[in-house]
Amino acid sequence: MAMRFSTLLKNPAEWMRTPGPESDIVITSRVRLARNLTNHPFPGWARKEDRITVMEEVRPPLESLTEMKDSFSEEMTKLSAIEKQVLVERHLISREHAAKGIGCGTVMNRKQTISVMINEEDHLRMQAIRPGLQLLAAYRSLDQIDSTLEGELPYAFDHQYGYLTACPTNLGTGMRSSAMLHLPGLVLSEQINQTIQGANKIGLAVRGLYGEGTEALANLFQISNQNTLGTNEKEIIEHLNRVITQLIENEKNARMKILEDRPTMMQDQIGRAYAVLKYAHIITSKEALNFLSMIRLGCDLGFVPDEERETINVLLTEIQPAHLQISAKRKLTAEERDILRADIIRTSLNRLTPPDFGSIITERENEDDE
Repeated sequence: MAMRFSTLLKNPAEWMRTPGPESDIVITSRVRLARNLTNHPFPGWARKEDRITVMEEVRPPLESLTEMKDSFSEEMTKLSAIEKQVLVERHLISREHAAKGIGCGTVMNRKQTISVMINEEDHLRMQAIRPGLQLLAAYRSLDQIDSTLEGELPYAFDHQYGYLTACPTNLGTGMRSSAMLHLPGLVLSEQINQTIQGANKIGLAVRGLYGEGTEALANLFQISNQNTLGTNEKEIIEHLNRVITQLIENEKNARMKILEDRPTMMQDQIGRAYAVLKYAHIITSKEALNFLSMIRLGCDLGFVPDEERETINVLLTEIQPAHLQISAKRKLTAEERDILRADIIRTSLNRLTPPDFGSIITERENEDDE
């Protein structure tokens, strides 16, 4: 039985609920594989008929995968603009895919940990998403699916160039691995730009919340590999893992340094964020995301109880425009969205314990005594 959109919506994705390794800084790990079929033009060149043929060829084997039992499988044209936007806000499809027409589809598992776009830039774009730093685990779950499909579909593969892709930067392994990092420490201590430049120098891309060309809201940054040719999947992942481990270290140090040197500034940021979110009646998505980021930092530093992290994680997604309109069951004006967003946050924060800075204050009094 296929899953309905309403069921998909009711259940927050598994990665929002279960913490993973290093999850105070690494929100998610994601691996994507690009694959194409031989003897069919790439989606960008394909005519409508070609795309429909490809979709009819790949959908049955996808739906019959063990992982895709009771999956959500739909043609893009059958989803409303708001439903597509919800999938973008959950990082299950790309913004580009949401704009696509006839002959494009998407298939994803119930837990929303694996999703496949049909006829985005390539015939198949498969992704696995896991909480915390788990790039290898994400890759393994995709690799299994990929091998099963390769037995059933005629993949476009070249002995010199590896998997053939629409964009030359994906040639070879066809793999992109990325992690979403929460870096308020590096942002507050103004080290974020040099961090990004450093990552670019060693061949990694750093982007905002929704990938290319988007700003970093909520201090969230997506870091991914650029090169896919001439190296294997394990090497790409090991390289990215090493860099992320170093970034985690830098972020932790930045947080500790602010706590030592400017504790009042840190309290102010977290306290103000809590106050605004708890009492605002109109709030934009950008403002809300940036304040939620500070509350999340409060959780990490022990000023807000850790069990409240899930509330924050779920809110980060549910206050975004399409999620709001789905919960209101109608299209909203920007102001109506800002009002509803504030309502949802206030209701959620009613159950949240206010930040307790006791630990900082005692440290500061001890310093005064010295």
